[in-house]
Amino acid sequence: GFHLSGTVTEPATATEPEVTYKVAISFDRCKITSVTCGCGNKDIFYCAHVVALSLYRIRKPDQVKLRLPISETLFQMNRDQLQKFVQYLITAHHTEVLPTAQKLADEILSSNSEINQVHGAPDPTAGASIDDENCWHLDEEQVREQVKLFLSQGGYYGSGKQLNSMFAKVREMLRMRDSNGARMLTLITEQFMADPRLSLWRQQGTGITEKCRQLWDELGALWVCVVLNPHCKLEEKSCWLRQLRKWGEMDVCPLEDGNYGNELPNITNALTQSSSHSQDSLARPRRTVFTRAIEGCDLHWQDSHLQRIISSDFYVSHSYQREGESLLFNSQGQPLWLEHVPTACARVDALRSHGYPREALRLTVAIINTLRLQQQRQLEIYKHQKKELLQRGATTITNLEGWVGHPLNPIGCLFLTLTEACRLEEENCLEISDAGDSKPPVYQHVPIVTGSQDSGESYLSLALEVALMGMGQQRVMPEGLYAQDKVCRNEEQIIGRLQDLELDPVLVQTLRKQCILLLEGGPFSGLGEVIHRESVPMHTFAKYLFSALLPHDADLAYKLALRAMRLPVLETTAPSGDVTHPHHLVSVVPSRYPRWFTLGHLESQQCELASTMLTAAKGDMLRLRTVLEAIQKNIHSSSLIFKLAQDAFKIATPADSNSDTTLLNVALELGLQVMRMTLSTLNWRRREMVRWLVTCATEVGVRALVSILQSWYSLFTPTEATSIVAATVMSHNTILRLSLDYPQREELASCARTLALQCAMKDPQNCALSALTLCEKDHIAFETAYQIVIDAASTGMTYTQLFTIARYMEHRGYPLRAFKLASLAMTHLNLAYNQDTHPAINDVLWACALSHSLGKNELAAIIPLVVKSVHCATVLSDILRRCTMTAPGLAGIPGRRNSGKLMSTDKAPLRQLLDATISAYINTTHSRLTHISPRHYGEFIEFLSKARETFLLAQDGHIQFAQFIDNLKQIYKGKKKLMLLVRERFG
Repeated sequence: GFHLSGTVTEPATATEPEVTYKVAISFDRCKITSVTCGCGNKDIFYCAHVVALSLYRIRKPDQVKLRLPISETLFQMNRDQLQKFVQYLITAHHTEVLPTAQKLADEILSSNSEINQVHGAPDPTAGASIDDENCWHLDEEQVREQVKLFLSQGGYYGSGKQLNSMFAKVREMLRMRDSNGARMLTLITEQFMADPRLSLWRQQGTGITEKCRQLWDELGALWVCVVLNPHCKLEEKSCWLRQLRKWGEMDVCPLEDGNYGNELPNITNALTQSSSHSQDSLARPRRTVFTRAIEGCDLHWQDSHLQRIISSDFYVSHSYQREGESLLFNSQGQPLWLEHVPTACARVDALRSHGYPREALRLTVAIINTLRLQQQRQLEIYKHQKKELLQRGATTITNLEGWVGHPLNPIGCLFLTLTEACRLEEENCLEISDAGDSKPPVYQHVPIVTGSQDSGESYLSLALEVALMGMGQQRVMPEGLYAQDKVCRNEEQIIGRLQDLELDPVLVQTLRKQCILLLEGGPFSGLGEVIHRESVPMHTFAKYLFSALLPHDADLAYKLALRAMRLPVLETTAPSGDVTHPHHLVSVVPSRYPRWFTLGHLESQQCELASTMLTAAKGDMLRLRTVLEAIQKNIHSSSLIFKLAQDAFKIATPADSNSDTTLLNVALELGLQVMRMTLSTLNWRRREMVRWLVTCATEVGVRALVSILQSWYSLFTPTEATSIVAATVMSHNTILRLSLDYPQREELASCARTLALQCAMKDPQNCALSALTLCEKDHIAFETAYQIVIDAASTGMTYTQLFTIARYMEHRGYPLRAFKLASLAMTHLNLAYNQDTHPAINDVLWACALSHSLGKNELAAIIPLVVKSVHCATVLSDILRRCTMTAPGLAGIPGRRNSGKLMSTDKAPLRQLLDATISAYINTTHSRLTHISPRHYGEFIEFLSKARETFLLAQDGHIQFAQFIDNLKQIYKGKKKLMLLVRERFG
């Protein structure tokens, strides 16, 4: 029959009762063409009840009663039977059917109704006519709704995953040759084009988000697959072409290179050197994500050579023939396919996707044989030009279109086609489990079916070969952030797949052979001796090759990885013949055209490659030397070299065994390079770097420490050398760590003292104190350091620095030297009348206390300096008060007699201090009164009381103070309220 109906029961669960659903399915020519189910489930996939009923019919056909179409049964009934049938039917379903039955009855009884113009009546249980369209049932509305919902979630809540699974569904439909594949893709695309974010991104000129961009790429690739269907009808193709053109012309349609217009045109086009480039980019036609599919509509499969390639494994030629000039076979008689490589690979993808795996394999083999022939020819060309190219040291030859990161993913496509043919399918193993942690695939060698003599090759070794060829292709870095990012992503994807291959002897042989070809491949290989300055770097690829080759051929592994270390775009100058690129300095993000947006990532990959080699070379001095030289020559970023130094140090000093001296020395050498690189530039990690270097040198041993102390000026600033380096080297911990004997300890200490004195000479402000501390145990050195401080005191040092050193001297038991330094500090100081909270006040009080304790002479020497430098009345009165409380000279300097009498304020030196204090109070009073507000009156009266205490220390102090107050009343009589308060307190 053509119509299947039934009931499906869902058994009861702990929370839900048993439910029964009515299901109806129409089918035609082995396809389900429509479904309805009482569960009302809305999804693009059939509900479980429809699947259950279909499977029941497939597995138990004899249990399902087969009936004639209902129209046949009705034809056999007479008038009474028909009346009875209709009435029973209406009674059984009167609520649903009655309104329809009434309407139909009215129309049949009306002679001119539409129903009476048509002969016969429809029958849902009869099959469709032979001319009717027949395709699988697809709920179009549901597809639209779901895509719209997923897009609105903007990549959150796993919506990206959901959309990818819809794309996978389209691929599955294409593989099953289900015509709904293209229909579903059309519905998805319509929703993508209607995404409101597109116009927003376009207005703001921002690129599409990363996740969304990848979905658009997949969409474009799927359309290429659809239009390349080898068996589609011409009218289908022209219909798709119309659609694709319509979408491509919409201004919101995303562009192939991932941005709207040129990225940052203002920066790149402003460069005079890039004027020729900017015209190019304006003249270049706009390429959207659908452009490749539109171009694909022009491709056909009618070529007789192509037809023979894909339809037979045994299509060979025994004569080396050419048709026109294009080669059809190689010297072994195997067919070649000389089409633009990405286009040829798109054909392979189309064959694979439309369910023609054998054909896809045959075309893949022909493409690879063509690539091999090209590789051979390029090697021959290079041999002729080698001398000239090596002299120039650069090449202009490079592929402008790289295969890795290409929108059609040619290398990935060939690799998948070949590995799928070698995959060992485990029993009941699903592609990917829900958690997404799929087991890596298991492959076996499957010999290539070929008409020529047994080549002994397998599809698996071919897969490895083509991946290596594609990854090793020398190609120019594409323009724009997105295209550059895609190169990195695609490379990582391919390497991820390569890592799933178990390298057996056959694959190792393929690997070695291809690596040798890449090294000898000249400018056609990214690992050749000469490359273009803007060539895509090979670090990530080389890291894979190095690790894969190392156990089998270490020499080749190192040769390859060392060759790949270069990053010519960062070398300081462009080659002389290359005028399109302005010169730029090392490791600034170049403002060249095109700009390298992924430079940071590429430099870190270069660092990873170096780190991998260092780890492998542990213990091998010669290998380590060459790796070290490569790092020093090619890596231009200090932070990356520092990271390598740290990596090497970690590997060299395992927790559970002895250190490896070879690698330790490399870590130290890299660390020294970082010191030299960052010495005169600002680097926020500098302190960390300096501390690390000392740790590393300590681990290497006493000779390394002596060496860094002796050559400090090329590595450290004077401050770093004294306060971090020498201080750490001389610390108790270092001496214990190295378990040094006395001569070694002395040698280190002597180097540290020499360093301290050199630093103090060079930068006395910042190093004098550290120098003194480091020289404490050596009399001559200490005296020298002290003399350096004295010499620098008058010119290059601040009072803070001098006070600090003076206090240190007192603490060390040199009070007279402390006094000298304090006196020098005083000459640099100036305290104004209102600076009564200045941080230097404590130093001044300390200096005066020190002088007082030394004796009358020192006090007499410092007071004139105090009077000259300090104009703040309260500070002066504080000093005066302290000097009159005890007798001077209590420090008891040997050889001095002290009278033990208190000093008088009437005699020198205190008389001078008293006068200065009184005049400071008078000056401050006038200054304060010029702009005093009523809320400060109370405070002012207290200030005058303090002043009176000082006045009264003088013999005629009370007379002086009375005159002073009268003076105030006279001058400031306008401030009535204030003067009233003055009278109340002082009469």
